[in-house]
Amino acid sequence: MNDSFRTIKKPSQPVLFKDKNSKFHGYAFPFESDNNLKSLISKLRKAHQNAGHFCFAYQIGAGQNTQYKVNDDGEPNNSAGMPIYGQIQSFELTNVLVVVVRHFGGTKLGVSGLINAYRTTAKLALEQCEIIEKTINVRFELQFEYKLMSKVMQLLRKNNVDILNQTLTEHCLLEISVRKGNRMKVFQLFENFYGVDIVEL
Repeated sequence: MNDSFRTIKKPSQPVLFKDKNSKFHGYAFPFESDNNLKSLISKLRKAHQNAGHFCFAYQIGAGQNTQYKVNDDGEPNNSAGMPIYGQIQSFELTNVLVVVVRHFGGTKLGVSGLINAYRTTAKLALEQCEIIEKTINVRFELQFEYKLMSKVMQLLRKNNVDILNQTLTEHCLLEISVRKGNRMKVFQLFENFYGVDIVEL
């Protein structure tokens, strides 16, 4: 089971590509939800007030839950967003947004020139990034009496389980995070542990 994915650690440094006096500024951002899209584009619009096009592509999710979006922002159809998205795929990344901002230089580049410019700028932006691998995790809640704490903790350590939240009173409540590939193993481990209730969140 594939329970990991590649993404970027932090936003890239801005990059610049020039062709016939047109300037293409490239940016890559870690990106998990399009709720942040408007604010990111808005910041770039303020930074590039004379730019004519803010083209982008993003991909979020992993496996069968992957979603993507491309935007040519007024450039000829498929001359900007898709070439940017092609680079996200080429780098095998997800949870990433790449924006290319164009300042028109007075000379038309033609569709092939635009495709090359947007693709190259996206590539340069992604090459700036530190690429990391993240695991796909599932969350469980464990409930048990305090007297079982040491045994529960021992099992969690042994199976490399992360504790996200804990409430330790007479009745303990733990929220844990488990790598997807270990989901059934950990679930069965605690389901068969007398005195511990486990629920997937």
